[in-house]
Amino acid sequence: MSKINMAAVIFLIGILLAGCSNSDFQAETDYEIADFTYTNQHNEKVSLKDLNGTVWIADFIFTNCETVCPPMTFNLTKLQKELKKEGVEDYKIVSFSVDPEHDKPQILKDYISEYEADTSKWELLTGYQFDEIKGFAEHSFKSIVAKDPNSDQVIHNTSFFLVNKEGVVVKTYSGNADVPYDEITADMKTLINEGSN
Repeated sequence: MSKINMAAVIFLIGILLAGCSNSDFQAETDYEIADFTYTNQHNEKVSLKDLNGTVWIADFIFTNCETVCPPMTFNLTKLQKELKKEGVEDYKIVSFSVDPEHDKPQILKDYISEYEADTSKWELLTGYQFDEIKGFAEHSFKSIVAKDPNSDQVIHNTSFFLVNKEGVVVKTYSGNADVPYDEITADMKTLINEGSN
């Protein structure tokens, strides 16, 4: 092989290696989150812009939930412990209430106080109408939110959504049962350290 051909091969291998991330992370979804400004459990405004540049996990809950929300919230506290063990600090968890008429900031604050949660990294959001969060969930997370016609409960998705630094949902995980803590932690570390794929 001539020197020119060898140089070309080395150059191409370099390009291929540069294009390959060292991580195994692959985005599975590409849902761009619509701009929002909502109110957290401390009665402070939180916007999508505030989360820009941060990797975050989102979910949908409500405080009067009788089934899936308590285990989902507990599972997120467990995820926080895993992240802490792995030295992951630069992240947020964002829980959107799907019962905003009831879930005022103080009620959300009381709710999360029942769990061993690091609330400095956890925004529980409200301050909108039901129809707004219904549309927001459907548009930004491809996720259903609907009132149960036979009770005071709200039907909603039980997934955890991984959001990259640009505000795009790139992956979803089970949030209710069989939560893949190791996978979520590894994916978050990758996005935090390398940016978005």
